[in-house]
Amino acid sequence: MLCIVSASCISFSSWAFSFNDVVTQAENLSKQAYVQPTKNIPNELSSLQFADYQKIQFNHQKAYWSDRKSRFKLEFYHEGMYFDTPVKINEIVNNQVNEIKFDPSYFDLSKINLDKLDTKHLGFAGFKVHYPINNPAKTDDEIFTALGGSYFRAVGKNQRYGLSARGLAIDTGEMSGEEFPRFKEFWIERPLPNQKHLVIYALLDSPRVAGAYKLTLVPSVDTTITVEAKVFFRDGVKKLGVAPLTSMYLYGPNQPSPLLNYRPAMHDSNGLSILSNNNEWIWRPLNNPKRLSFSSYSLDNPKGFGLIQRDKGFDDYQDLDDHYEQRPSVWTEILDDWHKGRVELVEIPTADETNDNIVSYWVPEKQYKAGDSISFKYRLHYSLDEQQRYPDNIARAISTRLSLGDIKQANLIRKLDGSNAYVIDFAGPQLSEQVPVKVISSINNGSIVSCDVQYNPVIKGWRVLVRFNVEDNKKPTDIRIQLASEKTNEVLSETWSGQYPGQ
Repeated sequence: MLCIVSASCISFSSWAFSFNDVVTQAENLSKQAYVQPTKNIPNELSSLQFADYQKIQFNHQKAYWSDRKSRFKLEFYHEGMYFDTPVKINEIVNNQVNEIKFDPSYFDLSKINLDKLDTKHLGFAGFKVHYPINNPAKTDDEIFTALGGSYFRAVGKNQRYGLSARGLAIDTGEMSGEEFPRFKEFWIERPLPNQKHLVIYALLDSPRVAGAYKLTLVPSVDTTITVEAKVFFRDGVKKLGVAPLTSMYLYGPNQPSPLLNYRPAMHDSNGLSILSNNNEWIWRPLNNPKRLSFSSYSLDNPKGFGLIQRDKGFDDYQDLDDHYEQRPSVWTEILDDWHKGRVELVEIPTADETNDNIVSYWVPEKQYKAGDSISFKYRLHYSLDEQQRYPDNIARAISTRLSLGDIKQANLIRKLDGSNAYVIDFAGPQLSEQVPVKVISSINNGSIVSCDVQYNPVIKGWRVLVRFNVEDNKKPTDIRIQLASEKTNEVLSETWSGQYPGQ
């Protein structure tokens, strides 16, 4: 098989570019010493603030494939701010790889008064894909973007960009510091007329790994991206994060804002959802802790996990600018055997919504050393309707609220009793007032004072009010709650796995 080394290689009719070509490049790259990418942008661009960087406009008339009968259009990002390393982008046409050369005329820098700046020596920072996802007549809907490191984002119909996916995470949250792999080169197949999917190949590189990726993007009501990857190790990695998702959680009902704010919540995701191999559903509400926090769930070959935006109404956020209710949940459907490992959640303190302070990924139990390789395949689902994933016999924790614990006295006045409380509403088709339920609960670093359950006719479900005391205020307190049938002991709900952060 011919190995593509540069865009100038000649193709033959008997050969077609494929994922195996990227795998070969990644394997060869992993056997060479890592080369730190060269930054090439002037101070005028590197010093831009985000609002100014957004003012750099792509000339839409020069979008790739706009002159063809294609549903897709391809546009590019200019270098600037911390996007200061050029990325090579190629187009695959009729089995031939053609590099898309950077051209200053693609961009308009006049809104930041840099239209006279010499940028001929620069390159692309990334690319974005347009597709008529909301209206067949509106062809400029941006549905996918790849910009910075190995980050990429996508949306489905009536969605706004929310959390980001990444190709790989290495040593996230470790004292040694995190290593951020980057996609250094892309190959994008030119779509056929009326084609409804787009194939993107990417070459990943970092000091300790090199990897080959194939992304198959299918825009729809729920857009999907199928990821197939093979990663080669230059050196050992302490903690490998597969299929990482990065999001933002500032505050919400389970952890109200410390500052008075008319918005009830501000987040791109408000929970981690996990489906184990034995069909247990786990729900972990997110926190914005005071210090770096790790949570992990040991599993054997899980079926999936994701960062979820469970609150979907405008009233949940009251934000006319950012519309957090339109941010999609992203579910990672695992398509092959991932063996033993853990889903890890990292929560990083943040004072504002500009920081992505939530990271979740799969950590294989196996430790990888120099010369090893790993292959994995999964599918990302971008959806506003995460309820569709759940079977009818599993109730979801549709809301979690934090409160101070209290008791109602004989004079009907509520008195604080020194405990804390979570109020959890469970809803599902199988729950009714005629089916009595009981609560299965457990706690570490504390004690449960009481655990009461009450039918909630508004949601046609059950409300659990769990009061608890904390043993060591400096440590997080983990609580697990499930609903079960009082008669048969059958578990009726997902496992609510809440964490009260340490102080």
